[in-house]
Amino acid sequence: MKIKRKIEIAVISDTHLGTPNCQAKHLLTYLSSISPKTLILNGDIVDGWQFKKRYFPKSHLKVIKKIMDMAGDGVNVIYITGNHDELLRKYSGLTIGNIAIVDKLVLNLNGKKAWIFHGDVFDTSTKNARWLTKLGAYGYRFLTLINRLLNWYRAKCGKERYSLSKKIKNSVKGSVKKLQKFEKTVSKLAIENGYDYVICGHSHKPKKEYIENKNGKTIYLNSGDWVEHFTALEYQFKRWKVHYFKHDKLAPFYTDEGFEKMELQDLIAAITIVEQQGKKAK
Repeated sequence: MKIKRKIEIAVISDTHLGTPNCQAKHLLTYLSSISPKTLILNGDIVDGWQFKKRYFPKSHLKVIKKIMDMAGDGVNVIYITGNHDELLRKYSGLTIGNIAIVDKLVLNLNGKKAWIFHGDVFDTSTKNARWLTKLGAYGYRFLTLINRLLNWYRAKCGKERYSLSKKIKNSVKGSVKKLQKFEKTVSKLAIENGYDYVICGHSHKPKKEYIENKNGKTIYLNSGDWVEHFTALEYQFKRWKVHYFKHDKLAPFYTDEGFEKMELQDLIAAITIVEQQGKKAK
């Protein structure tokens, strides 16, 4: 019998379902290995910018089905909207069963407050030059496609994975400064508003850092992504940590056997049934 890890809260973001770069199989394995009380989807879960009807493979549908099943089993699922799934913002405040859609969230955790949002509202490029951001998204997609081919070759040679986009991002001073400014801005606002934790996605850079200034202190956390880093945030025993799927030795042993034999039409039917039930509930 496989025993799932019990945690209070799991936070994932930037899965970009509906794009070739999404590592849906790893994500499904991770979701199958945990038993959280609350699952927070912190934006850019389904990629509305690059969504194509002809591309939504079975593994991506399995992730959606898994999340719905978790909600059906009593897990509180909170979907926080991001810039790539901004179409859902018109449904902010909607609750269907155990699934809620919001733009931001504040949680009280053992006497401390956590401020949770995707992060794009503090990114000037997404607000002031959206066309440029979209162009960058397509460039990033192309880069990660090349990276996948490179890592396939490196794996054949017995070498470790290599991240081209991470190398390029770290070598571009402007990109690094922009990220540091973003982290500093949201952390400053968190301190001013008395939040003990500020939790974001958007940057695809997993992180946990203590931030302090003359007005107080906070902990900045970022859940990373499921394109390159395969990371999540987990809250248990009154503390947050960044969980790295790549380092989880037990993860390969967790597979959702119920999904393996499901045909594509069965997955679509299962999702459609849930949607119809949601409409009736309205």
